[in-house]
Amino acid sequence: MKIRALAIRIIRQFLRDKRTLALLFVAPLLILVLMKLVFNGQTVQPQLGTLHIPQQLAAQLAAADAHITVYEDMASAESALEDGELDAILNWQEGKPSLRLEGSDPSESRTVLFLLQQAVQTADPSLQPAVSYLHGRSDMSSFDSFGPVLIGFFSFFFVFLLAGVSFLRERTSGTLERLLATPIRRSEIVTGYLAGFGLFTLLQAALIAWFAIDVLGLYMDGSIWLVLLMNLLLSLTALTLGILLSSFAGSEFQIIQFIPLVIVPQVFFSGLFNLDAMAPWLQKLSYIMPLYYGADAMRGIMIRGAGWSDIQLDVYVLVGFSILFVLLNVQALRKHRAI
Repeated sequence: MKIRALAIRIIRQFLRDKRTLALLFVAPLLILVLMKLVFNGQTVQPQLGTLHIPQQLAAQLAAADAHITVYEDMASAESALEDGELDAILNWQEGKPSLRLEGSDPSESRTVLFLLQQAVQTADPSLQPAVSYLHGRSDMSSFDSFGPVLIGFFSFFFVFLLAGVSFLRERTSGTLERLLATPIRRSEIVTGYLAGFGLFTLLQAALIAWFAIDVLGLYMDGSIWLVLLMNLLLSLTALTLGILLSSFAGSEFQIIQFIPLVIVPQVFFSGLFNLDAMAPWLQKLSYIMPLYYGADAMRGIMIRGAGWSDIQLDVYVLVGFSILFVLLNVQALRKHRAI
């Protein structure tokens, strides 16, 4: 009888908590649908620029599903390679092939090398192209490629949890209500919390970046200060978002419930998986994901040696996200008490 009464009480609690029911039954289905859309997208064709290559070799490359763009001069091809429009340049001079790889993604480099090897062996097995890299190097690992994305993700994820749970405790302990009873403004409350939590997010961002680069030995071709800046901006965005969503949670468990809806989609659209393999309409969802901009800048800095002019758009977008979440936080405080 006691067991039955306890079981009935728990069932009734679940039935009253619509958010928990959605987490149990709806969230897994949404994630599975998203995974299917991400991994069952379109086939990615290597983008190959060519100069003066024999017709037979061009036909072999086209038959191997490579998308070929013919260039008249090396300068135009190099410009397209630097802009990310090409994966590699195949140049034919004095009967000898040379291959210049973009190099920032080892998997794409291996795909191009494999296709070229097959095509060259069919055309003339004795020819071996001289290989060079615009970014990266021949021994660059997959971890070097997606490591910058992981740095940004871990900063975003853990700061989101820290902010959500900590601000929720401020509410449940009555601290926030006591603050709201004073003459302090809502904007000052939000700014104060950001300053307090922000110190620890700054330390965490610096620690993660230092450990990944100096201890784990991630490939690093750019400025460490730009890496720290992007990591800090990602942490700030996660901090403001975590505080905002905690306003709509009644317990720490409900903070966890936001992870499948907020954090998991960030992973799929961060660049950890090849966005070009997704359907074009699905790729557009990455534009509303803060982690996409942070990861794009981090990879650019660490792998391609990008400078301020290359990442400034990502910086402005992340700052815009943070400002938007701050303004929404100020409005969300009205549900507790108007000042």
